Parts: sequence; structure tokens; C-alpha cells
Amino acid sequence: MRALMLRRPVWGLVALLLVLATPAARAAENDGTAAFDPAAAVKSSQSVIGSTPGDYVLYDRAGRRVPLSSYRGKPLLVSFVYSGCFQACPVATKLLANAVAGAQRALGAGSFNVITIGFNLPYDTPQAMADFARRQGVTLPNWEFLSPEAAGVEQLAREFGFTYRATQGGFDHVTQVTIVTAGGTIMRQVYGDSFELPLLIEPLKQLLTGSPAQFEGLAQMIEKVRLVCTVYDPASGQYRFNYTVLIEIFAGFTIIAAVLLFLFREWRRNRKLPGV
Repeated sequence: MRALMLRRPVWGLVALLLVLATPAARAAENDGTAAFDPAAAVKSSQSVIGSTPGDYVLYDRAGRRVPLSSYRGKPLLVSFVYSGCFQACPVATKLLANAVAGAQRALGAGSFNVITIGFNLPYDTPQAMADFARRQGVTLPNWEFLSPEAAGVEQLAREFGFTYRATQGGFDHVTQVTIVTAGGTIMRQVYGDSFELPLLIEPLKQLLTGSPAQFEGLAQMIEKVRLVCTVYDPASGQYRFNYTVLIEIFAGFTIIAAVLLFLFREWRRNRKLPGV
């Protein structure tokens, strides 16, 4: 098995991708099959941004039917693995778990969902996915490991921009996490088995704070302020609540209120003047 785990954003990676592809290309030349092309895989991955995958039928670890559309309403993170993988997929999943834990601390455990989909059918059964999750120690809330239907797995992977190629030892593929909006549209792809938290959390913050709800009560408004004031601290590598941002927001509102009050008083005074 040989997954390609990219550690930097896609732009500027073409040379690295071609280097990574060289061993696979040599192996493919020897067995007469087409080589896995990581540059083409990334291009395909990027091409689906802005699209909305169809409503596929998936099955959770208990074998219950879970439509993909059931995850609408909250931002969603999607990753693909195969349960028989013994190196890249486990490493990527464990490191994703660290990133998801950080995102849940910063944004709230219930603010987004995560799903990991097994693409090696018929082997990635609900039981196999349950075993895989247990081996990686993933117990975070709102994260499910799912099995698709065999007939639709290739199209499902294609619509998420995930490319894989069977080899003698498993599969070649680019490790990626797809960020999906609450409406089901693919917003961004994050590549690699390890990445800085802002690559994952900043798009989620944008999704959680950028779209107005039909009606927002005080609790929703307070939550949005909390999210805006949660910033990344490069020194610690973690997100923290920045009171300076809160003070700046409060000061801004105070200034705006003072200006509006002054204009209102001037308007009332001018109305009372004779001949006006």
C-alpha cells in the first residue's frame, strides 16, 4: 500500500508530486498497468470544488442506513480510507483526529460533523469500519465511519474528487479531507497526513459565521461572537479566545452607537429650529 500524504497546500506541489509518483510509475511500467498520477489526482480533486455530490446511501458501524443528505445542516468533513490499510490510512486518521479534536475545542463539538468512508468494497463492511475506528482510537463525538454501497462507490469517490488506484499491496491515493458546506457543496480540499490547524478550522469558522440564519436569538449571536474571537496562536499551535478582539468589537459598536446618537440629536434639534 502506498498512499501519497501531502504536507503542504496543493499550489507549488507539482514538482513534489512528480517525485512521489516516480516509484509508482516504475512499478506500473514493470506490470504493464497505468501509473497513478498524483498531479492528475490533485487536479481532479480541485475540479469538484463548488459542486454538490449526490445523495448516496451509506451504512454506519451498526449497519444502519444513513443517507448522505442526512448530514446537511452543518459543515461536514469527509475523508476516505480502506480498512485493510496498515500504514498511511491509520496515520492520517490519527492525525486527523488530533485536528478534529482541536477544531471541536475551538468551535464546539456539535458545530460540525465528520465522516470517514471506506472505499475498498466489498471488504470495507460496517464491521470492518468499526474495527478500523477502534484500532485508531477514534472516539470523538459527531464522527462516523461509513460503508457505501458497492455499486456506487466509484462515482461517490469521483464526486468528492478522491482518486485511487489498486496495486499489488493495496491502493495508491492522495490523502485528503474534503470540507463541505451545510448545504452540501464542496468548499475546499485539505491535503496531507499533517497540516496546520488553521487550514481546517478557518474554513469551518467561515462557514459557521458567514451565513445568516433565518432568525438568530441571543444565544446564536453570542456563539457567533465567540467564534469570531477564537483565534489561532502560532506559539502554542492551538486556538484560544482573544479578549482583545472582543474589546475591539465592543469599542466599534460603542463608537457606532455614539455617532448614531449624535446624528439623532442633531436631527431632532434641527427640526425644532424656526423656519426649518
